[in-house]
Amino acid sequence: MLRHLFCLLIALAAHPAWAAWPADRPIHLVVPFPAGSSPDLLARQVAEPLSAALKQNIVIENKPGAGGNLGTRLVARAPNDGYTLLYTINGPLVTAPTLYQKTLGYDPTTDLAPISLIATSPNVLAVSTTLQISSTAEFVQRAKARPNTLNYGSVGAGSAGHLAMELFKQQAGIDLLHVPYASFPQITTAMLAGDIQASFMVPAIAMPQAKEGKLKILGVTSLVASASLPGLAPLATQGFESFEAISWHAMLAPAGTDPVILLRLQQVLAEILATPAIKDKFSSQYFSAMGANAQALQALMQTEKKRWDEVMVRLNLSLD
Repeated sequence: MLRHLFCLLIALAAHPAWAAWPADRPIHLVVPFPAGSSPDLLARQVAEPLSAALKQNIVIENKPGAGGNLGTRLVARAPNDGYTLLYTINGPLVTAPTLYQKTLGYDPTTDLAPISLIATSPNVLAVSTTLQISSTAEFVQRAKARPNTLNYGSVGAGSAGHLAMELFKQQAGIDLLHVPYASFPQITTAMLAGDIQASFMVPAIAMPQAKEGKLKILGVTSLVASASLPGLAPLATQGFESFEAISWHAMLAPAGTDPVILLRLQQVLAEILATPAIKDKFSSQYFSAMGANAQALQALMQTEKKRWDEVMVRLNLSLD
């Protein structure tokens, strides 16, 4: 086994693509979200050491639109020469193919090649302090006592928060009314006013409000406790076995990109994401640096798609 691996590494090192790539031209890293967004910030933190390791400029291109689908489609149709890469979140890779079956314009499983899982972060279950509750069990009890009278907010049908709450509702056996908003700041304002009572939110939005006592956080949506969110128990340990609704970032390339290039990127990214500097930067934004390989990313995509497809099919949800 070791001899086989050694021979493989020798072969890869001698491969023309390994030696020639990247040539004297920049690599374009497409981020299908606006500048200043969470994926944009983390992409830039990864791009700097990646550029240094490859000894080549990396140009960040923000291509927002259609919930990340526009930029993802651009990469799926780009030349597979190793000079166009994608840094995206789970939505365009997992839920978009079901939500936009007629209009998506790409298939993540056939048009994109996974490189590496970059980072993961739990969401948090936040409730309005107007409820005056302190635990998930109390929230469920209140919802069962008053079916269809409590409201929850999300940034729209098919969003991560919407699907997470629908999965939670099913497991908890409760009925809540969905109120869509255009943004998390609007959700926060509605929560503070007591117009809605609950929401699955990203920690960067919810935690500052919680630290000031304006929101109550009942738990995190990862299977295990998060080092960046100490003291918050996973919902999976609060009676909701296997409940998971995480956010994650990944890097991919157009399908057909030379496997040797993909492997080199994967190895360099693994080294970068293991450094204390990157781990600390990610943790400050409630993310854990991962560096998992292409096979692990592909397996995650399949697992996530199965989980959320079941929810979307049950809701008969389509955005075409």
